[in-house]
Amino acid sequence: MSNSRLIRTYGDQINDGAVQLSFTLPLESGALAKEAAKRFCEKLGFHDVLICTMENIGEGFSFFVVYAKTPFSVDISDIKVITPKYKKLPREELDELVKTRFRRKIVVIGATIGTDAHTVGLDSILNMKGFHGDYGLERYQAFEVHNLGSQVAPIDLVKKILQIKPDAVLVSQVVTQRNAHIKNLTEFMDLLHAEGIRENIVVVVGGPRITHELALEMGYDAGFGAGTVPSDVANFIVQELLKKSPTV
Repeated sequence: MSNSRLIRTYGDQINDGAVQLSFTLPLESGALAKEAAKRFCEKLGFHDVLICTMENIGEGFSFFVVYAKTPFSVDISDIKVITPKYKKLPREELDELVKTRFRRKIVVIGATIGTDAHTVGLDSILNMKGFHGDYGLERYQAFEVHNLGSQVAPIDLVKKILQIKPDAVLVSQVVTQRNAHIKNLTEFMDLLHAEGIRENIVVVVGGPRITHELALEMGYDAGFGAGTVPSDVANFIVQELLKKSPTV
C-alpha cells in the first residue's frame, strides 16, 4: 500500500493546479510581448494561460501577472524538513523559567554583519515593539539585549562578545548577492572557534535566505527565515541554553 500524499496547487477547487506568476520580459508592451509571455509559460509546462496584467516598466521592458494551471503535483510524504526544536512557551512563562533556573538575565547580542545595512529583521526580533503582535526580546524580563545594529565586521562582533560575554548571539544577513552571506557567516564562525568561545554560547542566524539546515551546516545552533517572530527566537535561546547546561 502506497503512503504517498500527492498535492497540487489550489485556485478555485482542490488540486486544480492553478498558479499565479509574475515576471518581466525585455519587450515593449503589446501583442508581441503578450504572446511571448504566454508561450514562455507554456514552455514551463503550464496550460490555460491567462495574461491578467501587462505593464510597461521602462523602455523595452514589460511586467506581467499571469494565471495558469500546472499538471504537476508534489508528494509531501517524501519531504523531510529540518527545523529548530523548542517548546513554544508564553512570554510570562519564559520569564519565570529564566528567573527560576538561571537566577539572572540572559545576555543577548545582535548584529547585522559585513556590509549588510538591513536591520529590519534584527530589530523586529530584538526591539521591544517586536513583530506581528509578538513582543521583541527587550520586552522580556528574561533578557539583557545589546543591539549593535548594521554593518558590524565579524572581527568587531567577536571583540564585543569577548567584552560583554553574552549567553547568545543573533546574527542577521539579508544581502545574499554572490553568496556574501555565506562568506560573512563562515568568517564569523571561524573567528569564534579561533578564540575558543564557540561552545560557550548559543549562536543563531536569521534572514530571508536562511534555513535551519544551512545554519547547522555552517556550525550555528539554529537558522530562522522569513516569518519568524521574536517568541520563536526567545524560546529557542532559553531552551538551548538549558540543553547546554542542564544543571543551571
